[in-house]
Amino acid sequence: MDIWHVILPLVTIVIGAFVGYIYRRNVAEAKVGRAEESVKKLVAEAQRKAEAVKKETILEAKEEIHTLRTEFDRETKERRSEIQRIERRLAQREETLDKKLASVESKDEQINKKLKEVSKRKEDIDQVFSDQVVQLEKISSMTIDEAKSLLLEKVEQETRRDMAVYVREIEYKAKEEADKKSREIIANAIQKYAADHVAENTVSVVSLPNDEMKGRIIGREGRNIRALETATGIDLIIDDTPEAVILSGFDPIRREVARIALEKLIIDGRIHPARIEEMVKKARKEVDKEIRDAGEQAAFDTGIHNLHPEIIKLLGRLKYRTSYGQNVLKHSLEVAHLSAVMAAELGANVKLAKRGGLLHDIGKAVDHEVEGPHIQIGADLAKKYRENSDVIHCIQAHHGDVEAQTVEAVLVQSADAISAARPGARRETLENYIKRLEALEEIANSFSGVDKCYAIQAGREVRILVKPEDVDDAGMHLMAKDIVKKIEKDLDYPGQIKVNVIRETRSIDYAK
Repeated sequence: MDIWHVILPLVTIVIGAFVGYIYRRNVAEAKVGRAEESVKKLVAEAQRKAEAVKKETILEAKEEIHTLRTEFDRETKERRSEIQRIERRLAQREETLDKKLASVESKDEQINKKLKEVSKRKEDIDQVFSDQVVQLEKISSMTIDEAKSLLLEKVEQETRRDMAVYVREIEYKAKEEADKKSREIIANAIQKYAADHVAENTVSVVSLPNDEMKGRIIGREGRNIRALETATGIDLIIDDTPEAVILSGFDPIRREVARIALEKLIIDGRIHPARIEEMVKKARKEVDKEIRDAGEQAAFDTGIHNLHPEIIKLLGRLKYRTSYGQNVLKHSLEVAHLSAVMAAELGANVKLAKRGGLLHDIGKAVDHEVEGPHIQIGADLAKKYRENSDVIHCIQAHHGDVEAQTVEAVLVQSADAISAARPGARRETLENYIKRLEALEEIANSFSGVDKCYAIQAGREVRILVKPEDVDDAGMHLMAKDIVKKIEKDLDYPGQIKVNVIRETRSIDYAK
């Protein structure tokens, strides 16, 4: 019973497995058959499509190959044609070059022939030239070098003459232009600065409240007037002039001190020797202050700074100094302004010209106290107070004693002459002035060998022209010294006189 329980399930499983196997086999075979048929159909279809694609590809490839071959054939044909054209062109060029080469060779032969002919002719010409040179040397009795030297010398002389004429014309034109321009500059400078002129005198007049004051000024037995004259160095002239006393003296500073002192004494009323000395001292202090103020005002008016205090005092002293009646301080201010205006017109150093113009007559402030011409005194003062060397040169050259080396020095010299030449700027007794100039020329004309003589620059210079055949160069120097000695001996004159002896040699020829 137990065995059947075991066998029966096993048998059932075996039968089931067998039946399942049979079923699966039949179904699987049927599916496999259908699948195979489907695969065969797909393969056949794929083969047909592949054949079609293959045929189309082959056709396209054949067409592309045909197209490329056709293009290649066309390009090959074109290149072949181009190569044939190039070959024909090269052949033509080669033929042309051959012709040109033949022509060049022919011309070369002709040139060689002509060169031989030219060489032959040159030899003949050289021979003829040599023969001619020999003949010319025999005729002229000169070698070639001598003839060349003679010809060059003649050409040089002609050239120098032409150059001299040309240079003379240029100098004449330049002088005309320079004169015209200088006149314009001077006229503009004079117009821009027109200063008033005050001619100073050697006397001063002091007004009195009444004529009784004259007696008090004279004092008992003249002691007051003697004390005043002694203290001031000024002469008091008390005459019949109503209510006035005249102070006479060449030194304007002393005269000013005396005037102030006398006016103070008149106002004070106490006039006696002790009071006179006291008032004179006060007057000197006032004058010193006025001198300093005048110098500072002059520096301020011209815009010149950094002047030494002593230079400022010397400038102030010029206020009381006159030259031929012209106030020297006003003259110096005018020269400074004129120099500055002309320097500005010419583009020169305006400050230097103005400074040189202001200080050019600084030596006149002490020329009554120091020996020597005011030019040298002024230059020494400028050096002492460390002025610029160019300013010192302007001082030295403003009367032409030293040749002007700078434009500013020339301008100061010109401005000085302009200021002195203004109508009314300077005055001198006409008769004395003419006599002095005539005496100066008479002394120069008294020497043998003098052709002409001129007194110039208001008697500051005498210019003497000598006869070159009578006076040589050495004698000219001796004559100048002798004339100087005679002038110093026979004449009285202010400052110094320049003796300028000129010996002129001329060479004259005539073109016919």
